[in-house]
Amino acid sequence: MMKTLHKAFVIGATLISFAAAAGEGQPHQYTATKFDPAKMQERMEHRAQRMHDALKITPAQEGAWQAYLAALKSNMPQRGQFDRAAFKEMPAPERMEKRIEMAKSHIIRMENNLAATKTFYAQLTPEQQKLFDEKAGRFGHRRMMRHHH
Repeated sequence: MMKTLHKAFVIGATLISFAAAAGEGQPHQYTATKFDPAKMQERMEHRAQRMHDALKITPAQEGAWQAYLAALKSNMPQRGQFDRAAFKEMPAPERMEKRIEMAKSHIIRMENNLAATKTFYAQLTPEQQKLFDEKAGRFGHRRMMRHHH
């Protein structure tokens, strides 16, 4: 359940955030480094730069872009907060309570990401909004399809 929630959040956050990826790299390259914090940070920065470039963020929009990225980054779940061994040892009702707690935390992060996205989106021109819509949706779809195959 935790893996599913974590994957859903990562996919959702990526979908909402820096979704400008076409040719994201070979799947085996990603799998080999997906839990390496430095590589994850590098991939996030690369996607953010690609989205920044694709949207042609103007100097007047740069502050909104940086605030958007900062908000998304602050909403990322922190690794290491979940003790799998302790979770497995919990009685069933406590495990369910923990799952509900994690789901609520996930919803709060997603609501915060939505607020940040709406604020940033409002600063975009209609053409940029259309591009953001296309890139964000297309990237999320590809990622989900990759996980199902």
